[in-house]
Order: sequence, then structure tokens, then C-alpha cells
Amino acid sequence: MSDHYEAVRVRISGRVQGVGFRMWTRGEASRLGLTGWVRNEADGSVAALIAGSESAVSTMIERLRRGPAGASVSGVETEAVRLERMPVDFNITG
Repeated sequence: MSDHYEAVRVRISGRVQGVGFRMWTRGEASRLGLTGWVRNEADGSVAALIAGSESAVSTMIERLRRGPAGASVSGVETEAVRLERMPVDFNITG
């Protein structure tokens, strides 16, 4: 496992609101030891900031491509970001 830490912004599209996506994301992130946040967007997508070890972030992105039962993910866009401070936990922000 890599000790390198990274952060990515993620936008997940498809049927991802009203299916427990944010709660599921928080649970998966917690199991992987990730920090950041997840929120619903006005356009019907879900946005997230995922921060942690390179391998855990990669695993989380793959899990986001599937989503929870009831979701139908049609796209996952990622963008690497540079953070001044790593978040300390994982929150649902909206």
C-alpha cells in the first residue's frame, strides 16, 4: 500500500439522488479510511471530495462507478486537487 496521499474532486451523474448515495458514500469512505465530503448538486449529480492514500482513493473511485443498490451511475468525472489541509473526517454537506 502506498503512503502517498492525494485528494480528488468527483462528480457522479446518473440516477444518484434519492437512492441513499450520500450515506453509502460516507460509509464506504469511512471503511477505506478516507476523509472529505459528499453533497447533492442542483443538476441532479452528486459531488464529493475524497482524500487519503492513493490506493484507497483509487478503490473509492471504482466503488463510486457502481454506487449503492438503487443507483444507476452513468458517469464519474475526477479532478486532482491540491489541499492546504487534509480534512479530518468525512461529512455529508448538502
